Amino acid sequence: MIFIVGGAGYIGSHVNKFLSKKGYKTLILDNLSKGHEEFVKWGEFIKGDLKDKRLLDKIFKEYNITTVMHFAALTDVRESIKDPRSYYRNNVKNTLNLLDAMQKNNINRFIFSSTCAVYGDPIETPITEDHPCNPISPYGRSKLMIEKILEDYSNAYDFNYVSLRYFNAAGADPQTEIGEWHDPETHLIPIILDVAIGKRENVQIFGTDYPTPDGTCIRDYIHVMDLADAHYKALKLLEEDKSEIFNLGNGDGFSVKEIIETCREVTGEEIPTIESDRRPGDPPILIGSSKKAKKILRWEPEFSDIKDIIETAWEWHQKLNNEII
Repeated sequence: MIFIVGGAGYIGSHVNKFLSKKGYKTLILDNLSKGHEEFVKWGEFIKGDLKDKRLLDKIFKEYNITTVMHFAALTDVRESIKDPRSYYRNNVKNTLNLLDAMQKNNINRFIFSSTCAVYGDPIETPITEDHPCNPISPYGRSKLMIEKILEDYSNAYDFNYVSLRYFNAAGADPQTEIGEWHDPETHLIPIILDVAIGKRENVQIFGTDYPTPDGTCIRDYIHVMDLADAHYKALKLLEEDKSEIFNLGNGDGFSVKEIIETCREVTGEEIPTIESDRRPGDPPILIGSSKKAKKILRWEPEFSDIKDIIETAWEWHQKLNNEII
């Protein structure tokens, strides 16, 4: 059985669906502070928190868990700058609770939801896994701290892990059973689609003076189901008792203005914008090299076209808002 912590959230729920379709039994733990119980359409669900050490011990004793996947992190860069304490408590301290419970119950396979934010302002792009890590936000630092802990655990104990450094997760389940649903929403594509559907008046562009062709930040977008596939392949690698770190991205970058223009094309809507000052913690360019994942995991993104990614997001966004509004 695969234990998916944070499996009611955006990425965790898509991974749960993907693994369930592959025949895996899954157990989901989520405190529902960010996730949605409606997204747990596969496997068994337990509402609970990683700060509850007794619950973790009970779960590991009652269920035949072979591997743990950890998605239960706070992920907003700007929020982490304003409230770093919450990020270190949730992302670091609570992860240690999980690792301790695993060790106590002799479970030694772990897949970690990491981030390209561990790199900070890149020296060169596309970013490879051996690029220096110098995160510029408490969020990025909290993820890097866990990666260092995992490395130390792997060296000291019978413990193997795969850390997956995502670039910008986007899109939705092509069958529109689940998708991206944050409250409040902080990710660019669903915010743009909010404007297209009439929930917002405009898209705020934070910074138009970056050293990029059109002055706006450039990011690498990866479809959430391609991320799910990478987790499935990481499971296979762990069965060989190996520990690794992988970037997960498409290797192409798109500026904020380019994403807005593609959303206009997909939705057929005008999508007004306003320009604002830069936000702290935003590097100008983040584009990842996934050559290592492609070589070792034999992973190949299915959704490599940004228009295809946005089309799945738009289909889900319309369904979500028709059901809620």
